[in-house]
This record gives sequence, structure tokens and C-alpha cells, in this order.
Amino acid sequence: MRRFSGRFRSSLIIGLQGIRARKLRTLLSMISLFLGVLAVVVVQAGASIAERALLADLELTAGYDGTRIMEMAPQQAAADTVTTTVRGRTDAVAMLAVSGIIGEPGVTPVNPGGSPIDEDWGPPMNCDENGCVPIGGPKGEAVEVRLTALTGDVRQFRPFRQVSGQWLNFTTVPAMAPKLVLNREAAKAFDRHRVPAEMRVGGAANNVTPQFTGVVDDGDGQPRAYVRLDELTTWLPTSRLADPNTNSELRLMMAAGSPVEQVVVSKLKGQGNEPYVYTVETRKEQQKTLTLMQLVFFAMAGLVLLIGVAGILNVGLATVGERVEEFALRRAVGTPRFLLAGIVLVETLLTGLLTAAAAIGVSVAGLRVVSMLVGNSQPILQDVQFPWEAGVAGIIAGLVAGILGGFIPALRAARIPIATVMRA
Repeated sequence: MRRFSGRFRSSLIIGLQGIRARKLRTLLSMISLFLGVLAVVVVQAGASIAERALLADLELTAGYDGTRIMEMAPQQAAADTVTTTVRGRTDAVAMLAVSGIIGEPGVTPVNPGGSPIDEDWGPPMNCDENGCVPIGGPKGEAVEVRLTALTGDVRQFRPFRQVSGQWLNFTTVPAMAPKLVLNREAAKAFDRHRVPAEMRVGGAANNVTPQFTGVVDDGDGQPRAYVRLDELTTWLPTSRLADPNTNSELRLMMAAGSPVEQVVVSKLKGQGNEPYVYTVETRKEQQKTLTLMQLVFFAMAGLVLLIGVAGILNVGLATVGERVEEFALRRAVGTPRFLLAGIVLVETLLTGLLTAAAAIGVSVAGLRVVSMLVGNSQPILQDVQFPWEAGVAGIIAGLVAGILGGFIPALRAARIPIATVMRA
């Protein structure tokens, strides 16, 4: 072990001396290899950032990996059972969604059916044997939203991005005027249309005066508003929130292993309501797509890296050709062939590592510049950190290039006969 350690140390010292003595050739080798290593680093960094962006967008709508979701028919008994069971718990949140119209009373909203503000789904129709006629009054200044009532903070399961204002506070006493947090599509609708602060919900005896407190990005293309369930039920009973005839939704989000799941499932089955329960597995579902994307881009980067390897191989062979007498003299004084090969290989390995360091440094600086220039318009690039996976990939690429580019020159140096020293 000591003998191997000494040979390795000798190869390293002589290799460093060779690099310092041939600065121009080392620089040329680094230039020929730089683009290949940079391509690997950029591809890995881009793949990591793209994977995080894809998963982040999916988590907005589906939830964090491992979250248990229970969906059921929106029956009144089911709504009462779910909300009663999860009241006061932090490991489960119930979501009840109904249609709400905010604005002038007695008019058809600008987006009938809760359609996105730039789309027109048309007015609701009442159809019979005589044909279909639109339902509702004349169009006016009103916006229809999916009003989602929550029993707790759903952000532990779905990572909403706060755009402005504040999120719902579940620790305070319920307010008589419900506080609403809009998603981006709903905020866009209210920015374009100035409407009265009056909200009507099907089943409520009176219209409600809401308060807008914030805007979040929830990944939903429909206008949606989030409200505390206990504030909404001041005006509308829980049983009215779950009505199959009013296009309502009833969903329960739970932490993995929560005892709430077994309790709720048992109660719902006793009521004749068969729930559907599943686990969010976003990364697993997208793994094939992500892997295929990485393979395609790494194949392209590998071609560029091979061109760099060819360049460093060419420089290495030329260097060995110039140092034939030196290597023959070392063989004459007893230097083993293994050590000669190690000297050449260490030089190319160090060149590959230096190139990798330069490529990683350029990538880090480039990512920081991109984040500064387009971070405001692309939230995923705002304050983005350089992926450590890209740095590791760059180091591995530099080492592989050094081995491939130095292997043949190292063999050639090891095979130089001692008689060659007589030419000097």
C-alpha cells in the first residue's frame, strides 16, 4: 500500500510539473474539452430545474407526494360527517366547493359557469322537449367563482404560492363578513371588472359581503376563491354546501397514516356513500417522462463531450511524442512502466478537473445572471440555486474525459523502449 501510495504521489507531482511546464498545451486541451463538459453541466442543471418546475406545478393542483386524498359524492350527510370528524385537526383538511357569484344581483356573470375569464362557455341552459333556453338575467358586472370552503390550512398539502396579501387565518374568531383569498384567474377577473362587493351562493337566505384579503397561485385555470368554512356557514349551513344538483365538490386531504381516513371511510360506508381514496405519487407518475428527457439531452451533451475528448487525446499524443527521450531516460534509471503511464494519465485527469471547475463556475454565474434578468417574469427562476447534481455531473464528465483522453497516450508512454534514450 505504501509503495502504491508513493507511486501515486510521484505521478501527481510530476504531472503537476508537466502541466506547469506546458501551460499553452494545457490551455488548448481545456479549450477543446470545455464545451463538452459545459454541455453536460448545463443539461444536468436544466434537467434538474425543469424537473423541479414540473413537479412544483403538479403539486399545486395535485398536492405533495404522499398526501392521501379522499373524494366522495357530495351528499349532505357526507358533508356533515367529514367536517365534524376533521374539526380541530391538523392532519386533515376538508374542502367543499360550490358556485358563488360576486357582483350585481340578478344578472348573468361575465363568465357563466365559472369559466376562465378569457373563455366563453356560454350561459347555462334549461332544456326540455321544446328546446333549450338560457337561464339567468341580462349580463352585468358580476363574476362567477368556485367558492372553496376549508376546515383548515390546506397549504400543508398543496404548496400555494402567495402572490399578494395574506392567506386565511384559521386561529382567529370567525368573521361575519367572510374573508376570501382569490386565485390568479379570479384576481384577473376582478381586476378587469369593477363589481359590487356582494356575493350570492345557492341556498343562502341572504347575500354576503365578502372581504378580499389576498391572491395565491393554485395552478387552477378556473376563477376560484378560498374561504374559511366556519365563516361561510354563518350564512349557509354545511348541508347546503353539499348538493349533487348544484355542481358542488367534496374532498378530504390527509397526511399519510392519519387515523381520520379509517374513521371517515367507516362512517361514509354506513351511509351508503362509497369514497374513493388514493395517494398522490406525482414523481413516480412523471418519472418515465423525466428520464426520457434526461437521456435525450445527455446523449446530445455526450456527443459534444466526445469531440472534446478527441481534442485532448490529440494534444496528449503530441505531448508524448515530444517527450519520448524524457520517458526513455526515466525508464533507463528504473522508473516502472506503470509510473510513466500514471504521469501522463494524471496530467489529463488534472486537465479534466480544471476544465470541469471552469465549466461549473461559468454555469453558476450564467444561472445567476438569468435569474436576475428573467426571475421576475418566471417565478421558478427567481432566487434559483445551482443544482448540486449539475456540479457532480460536471466533475464526473471531467474525470471521464481525462481518462478517455489520456488512456491511449499513457499506454504509448509506457511502451517506449529504453533504447530510445540513445537518440539523444
